[in-house]
Amino acid sequence: MRVIVNGEPRELSDSVSVADLVEQLGLSQRRIAVEINLDIIARERYATQRLRDGDTIEIVQFIGGG
Repeated sequence: MRVIVNGEPRELSDSVSVADLVEQLGLSQRRIAVEINLDIIARERYATQRLRDGDTIEIVQFIGGG
């Protein structure tokens, strides 16, 4: 299936969850926010929320510092 991740087209296998995508991207679930088609996804739903062909996903990574 084809999705858009942070403005870039990406090919994924069918039945990929948000958690799968986050892992593929090498990100930590604790320091990100995920939005699919303008809806923010709760972290508790990452493992069960399946991506669909044509989804637009925005992932924001929080970086601490001072």
